[in-house]
Amino acid sequence: MILVTGSTGLVGSHLISELVKQGRKVKALYRTNAPTQEMNGVEWINGDILDMVSLEEALLDVEQVFHCAAIVSFNPKDKNLLHKTNVDGTANVVNACLNAGIKKLLFVSSVAALGRVREGVVIDEKMSWTANSNNSEYGKTKYLAEMEVWRGIGEGLNAVMINPVIILGAGNWNQGSTKIFQTAYKEFPWYTEGISGFVDVIDVVKAMILLMDGEATNDRFIISAGDFSYREIFTTIALGFAKKPPHQLVTPRMASMVWRWEAIKAFFTSKSPLLTKETAATAQAKVHFNTAKLKIVAPDFEYTPMQDTINRICGELKLKYQL
Repeated sequence: MILVTGSTGLVGSHLISELVKQGRKVKALYRTNAPTQEMNGVEWINGDILDMVSLEEALLDVEQVFHCAAIVSFNPKDKNLLHKTNVDGTANVVNACLNAGIKKLLFVSSVAALGRVREGVVIDEKMSWTANSNNSEYGKTKYLAEMEVWRGIGEGLNAVMINPVIILGAGNWNQGSTKIFQTAYKEFPWYTEGISGFVDVIDVVKAMILLMDGEATNDRFIISAGDFSYREIFTTIALGFAKKPPHQLVTPRMASMVWRWEAIKAFFTSKSPLLTKETAATAQAKVHFNTAKLKIVAPDFEYTPMQDTINRICGELKLKYQL
């Protein structure tokens, strides 16, 4: 029996679909709205990683846990929520796993926990968050969440972590990384010269199951299909929708002005800013990742070509939103 937290999110929902295809029995923890689509082999459980009682009940008869639940936000107003969910919630999951004696935990972290703002340096799994290499409270909370997993490992927990880059998939295109597709569809004209890693959610799920079932333990792995410029990604998505690609460069000075203006608007309107100081810096950074470590434990693992990933997701979103 497998427990998946964050079951309705982009990664969690795709993970459950793949586990079901493989004929595995799954308990899926959801916090608010249960999915309307029924799946054979899935037991939907209303619970919260901040509630130890519901966690312990969900872990009955469970051998493996995929901890996908997290808050992703770069809005300064969400600082307390980020720490409560990402850090305290992960601590609860670790403690519950220890108490239940589960065989293995896989924690979905992020490259943000590695301190991803390191221009001129290729990022690998040996790196950790520092104040100088990180520009987001989100990254700090994912680092602290990893510390909770390491603490659990020190207490006897069998665990492994993944650090995915920007994950692309056909999720809710009003939020998260899928909003990139909505932005391109609406022919947003601006682009930056920033570079980051991108990966297909299907490849993330494939790596998760492989690492859970494999012998790798007490370790972490960067999951990335490759490094691409934001302009390249947005252009490919726009063309996938037969839309006009971005064509106006956003300079660092321009980005600095925009996030300050957005901060002022957010203060008076209480709405989330479209751009923050953190996201502006990330969009300008040129970051590269070393993905060789996963190949050591999974030499036959292959990533989906980015063109194929984007074409598939564009097609799925067209059907989903009747575009």
